[in-house]
Amino acid sequence: MHVPLVVLGGGPGGYAAAFLAADLGLEVAIIDRDERLGGTCLLRGCIPSKALLHVGRVLSEAREMEGWGIHFPQPSIDLDALRARKDKVISTLTGGLATLARRRNVTVIHGEARFTGSKSLEVKTAGGTETVTYDHCILASGSRPARIPAFDIGSPRVMDSTGALELKDVPETLLVVGGGYIGLEMGTVYAELGAKVSVVELTDTLLPGADRDLVKPLQQRLEKLFAGIHMRTKVAKLEEAGSAVRVHFEGPEGAFTKDFSRVLVAVGRRPNSDGLGIENTGVVVNAKGFVEVDDRQRTADPHILAIGDVCGEPMLAHRASHQGKVAVEVLHGEPAVFAPRCIPAVVFTDPEIAWAGLTEHEAATAGKTVEVSRYPWAASGRAHALGRTDGLTKLLIDPETEAVLGLGIVGAGAGELIAEGALAIEMGCVARDLMETIHPHPTLGETVAFSAENYFGLATEIYRPRADSTNQ
Repeated sequence: MHVPLVVLGGGPGGYAAAFLAADLGLEVAIIDRDERLGGTCLLRGCIPSKALLHVGRVLSEAREMEGWGIHFPQPSIDLDALRARKDKVISTLTGGLATLARRRNVTVIHGEARFTGSKSLEVKTAGGTETVTYDHCILASGSRPARIPAFDIGSPRVMDSTGALELKDVPETLLVVGGGYIGLEMGTVYAELGAKVSVVELTDTLLPGADRDLVKPLQQRLEKLFAGIHMRTKVAKLEEAGSAVRVHFEGPEGAFTKDFSRVLVAVGRRPNSDGLGIENTGVVVNAKGFVEVDDRQRTADPHILAIGDVCGEPMLAHRASHQGKVAVEVLHGEPAVFAPRCIPAVVFTDPEIAWAGLTEHEAATAGKTVEVSRYPWAASGRAHALGRTDGLTKLLIDPETEAVLGLGIVGAGAGELIAEGALAIEMGCVARDLMETIHPHPTLGETVAFSAENYFGLATEIYRPRADSTNQ
């Protein structure tokens, strides 16, 4: 079988690339190991986790209504129905992708593919093995949960993020190994469903790399929701202990041991660049396993481009989708490049944390001078109406040009608010542009404008004494 363009991987980047290629008149085939299109994000990542987080948030809001004088009975959780609803969300979306592929005449091959050369793949399907040749290939093989060999003790009670999303049960106690976004999101789900959740993190902070002022409100809330948070602590050993997993810790308080019903290992992800026969091509893979590409998504092999998780950080679905479109435009002869000024990121905990552009952590690491203007949600009428004054919106501004370099938000719905910051950065806006854009009131979105007002000393909802003021 020969196809002008093969897309290896049917995730957000892969199917976006294939569908655009078809729309531009190219004959294209997608090869994916899963029985359904969607990749990790749709099948066992972004979408199912957000569906479960929605359930957790509703349960949390029901409890919060106690403070408003609204009392609900103790919820009864039907796990079978919950799993069915989660699976329905997935099946609806995967079904939609299958329909879109058929309408575009995109050939979909389900099987394991391996490069046998720069222009050929060997594909093992349920019906046997076939050779697929092509003019160009877009490698979109994604990533998978990172594993720690010492934790592979052969116990079903030790799971990764994929296993956690299966929601086989709600354990009495759950240890989450890793304080990154995956661990905290899934820990939140299980805690809201009734598990006693503990988190262990090797570094001195949750969400390493995120700004501390954004993490603080989340950590304060998680300290109430979780049974325990152990920082600067290492899991030295796991072992089965009857109906539990015995965990050996080493931390500031010394060595200690504790049993848990289940353990979730969430220590990051690694690219799917191994086992694909890449060594049979001219593609270069770096020491971390990432495929090296230029700003047009081209690899060192003229017949192969690469997009998404397999070619570097950040491992985000929206980054992969944009790279997929760039790769197709390049093949179509367009002067396209992947050169975003920012890629927004969201942690879908409660409260959510989102940022776009430069962070304070990055600025400090690079030795770059920035001015930071913060607006506490305690001054927001909308936040008070929602009972969620624990939020914060901040702008990072170039002190010389007043250009908006970054936006950071922690609070309810932060993920829905961050797009304004991404647009401002991409458009090259200055702080005054945000300040003079009239935002609707009362909304959480207006805290972005208020942050800009605060930068100029013009925020009326908070009081900031003038530097030259004196007490009479």
